[in-house]
Amino acid sequence: MAELHCIVVTPEKTVRDEPAEFVTVTLFDGELGIAPGHSPLIGRLGYGEMRVRHGQSTTRFYIEGGFVEVENNVVSVLTNRAVAADKIDIAAAQQQLDTATAQEAKTPERQAAIDQARAQLQMARRA
Repeated sequence: MAELHCIVVTPEKTVRDEPAEFVTVTLFDGELGIAPGHSPLIGRLGYGEMRVRHGQSTTRFYIEGGFVEVENNVVSVLTNRAVAADKIDIAAAQQQLDTATAQEAKTPERQAAIDQARAQLQMARRA
């Protein structure tokens, strides 16, 4: 059976560069599942979960925006931040949410901070 190769890169480092059987990413407008043989695409990532399944294990990451490219069974994720689900700092995410919701001005930056914090808290609670 064909296999995917999953590469996750942040500005600081390569977070993952390994085979995978199935990859799920959160796009800005929904979720995308990628299996071997998927047609080529480029998509804009949102704030949320990325799941990488290989064998009987599934690795979960919090992804903070960026882009995903799929071509020739290679899934390339370029993101500002990728954190393993079990490494999310719940207290920091809650503080970010509290600070953002306390702001009076409704700016795109405020909404982005709220969305980021909520996605992190949701993932941390699942992990």
